[in-house]
Amino acid sequence: MSDESDLAARRGVETEVYDPAEDSRLLADVACEEVAGDDTVLDVGTGSGYVAATVEEETGARVVGCDLNPHACQRARDAGIEAVRADLTTPFADGALDVVLFNPPYLPADAAAAREDWMEVALTGGETGREVIEAFLDDVGRVLAPEGYALVLVSTLTGVEEVVDYAGERGFSCVALADESFPFETLTVLKLVR
Repeated sequence: MSDESDLAARRGVETEVYDPAEDSRLLADVACEEVAGDDTVLDVGTGSGYVAATVEEETGARVVGCDLNPHACQRARDAGIEAVRADLTTPFADGALDVVLFNPPYLPADAAAAREDWMEVALTGGETGREVIEAFLDDVGRVLAPEGYALVLVSTLTGVEEVVDYAGERGFSCVALADESFPFETLTVLKLVR
């Protein structure tokens, strides 16, 4: 492959992977304060691998990333993160993880949105914006160790109280660890413990 065609191919992959933004930085900052060096951590929806790499570098914890998007898995691997292609926490063993991090797709979307578009998948969480978060909450308790917890980023666009209520129905207590406000939304990092 020529240098020009290689550059074009890389640009194509880059447009199919969510780049870190204020939501990624907020989750990474909170995770670095919470995660211990001996924790085993999963970064669900790792995207570029930014959160996973930051947490691994800052805490010394073992961090694995997973993403449904094969382009994201490759980009995370290129950033030095062990990444597997997975739909949320599905392939991970029961009780295997101390911490699960998740910056979910949370924007409400039209039901007819093109789900084969990787950026659409990375950004939208279904009609209410909560469908992906709810699927995550349905299974994350299974993969957490007895003292394990999840850190989940939620937006007011999705409905923080609705997410807290749904998590409560799944046996989790939620504590807001950080908030950051923007003109169009407030982002909150929730800690979910059983």
